[in-house]
Amino acid sequence: MKKYFAESELIINQDRSIFHLHLKPEQLADRVILVGDPGRVALVASHFDKKECEVSNREFTTITGVYRGKRITVLSTGIGCDNIDIVVNELDALANIDFRTREECKLLRQLTLVRIGTCGGLQPDTPVGTFIASEKSIGFDGLLNFYAGRNDVCDLAFEEAFTRHMNWNQQLCAPYVIDADAELLDCIASIDMVRGVTIACGGFFGPQGRELRIPLADSQQNEKIESFEYNGYRITNFEMESSALAGLARLMGHKAMTCCMVIANRLAKGANTNYKNSINGLIERVLERI
Repeated sequence: MKKYFAESELIINQDRSIFHLHLKPEQLADRVILVGDPGRVALVASHFDKKECEVSNREFTTITGVYRGKRITVLSTGIGCDNIDIVVNELDALANIDFRTREECKLLRQLTLVRIGTCGGLQPDTPVGTFIASEKSIGFDGLLNFYAGRNDVCDLAFEEAFTRHMNWNQQLCAPYVIDADAELLDCIASIDMVRGVTIACGGFFGPQGRELRIPLADSQQNEKIESFEYNGYRITNFEMESSALAGLARLMGHKAMTCCMVIANRLAKGANTNYKNSINGLIERVLERI
């Protein structure tokens, strides 16, 4: 029996678009580039040869078009794994639920999801300007723990080693470790991006070890993160979305990965606030390789 999705679970607008994204199924391409900043959507789409549609609602701005014969959707998610939960679930619904019958489609339509973002480097060999492809992501956000099958897709041995090294505070969400799609990672990262381990944090300040007026619960958090090593892996960068993207995509049967440009190095205490002028190089590589 096909699974049926009630109106309260799958909210469809009166114009037959999905609730938050305001997209209709026919407006979604199989190749999707995700960016955080709504303003970056126009930068990606400026490379398109043709634009089919442009839709905006709240922080979610979408343009679907064609780049060198490839139909591509570029979509802004806003900041954080909570927004990724909205975006990936609604993209999957657009691809794999019949909006007329509210039933799951017979055949899986697999999406390719590549996030282009910015991050903070955590190692001496990840200076400002480095492109990092997240081979593994560690989720500090706890999002995947709400979904069945979480243990089937996560690297449990890595999780155990990390929580032991960190002397993990049991008041925090249990971290999860998820791999990017290996085939997509090879295609996008190629030989000119650093392949790293990314921590996706639930915030920009305290969760990333930034202390302003409120003291941190663990003042040694970042030092422990920087010194962690497991089977040759070291943690290379902080950002705020990669774990949820890779985890939800894996559970749903999609391909996903994240690549980021380092705009701050936490060791060197340096940052580039004019990164918007240089991220175009990363965008061009992803458009060529997706």
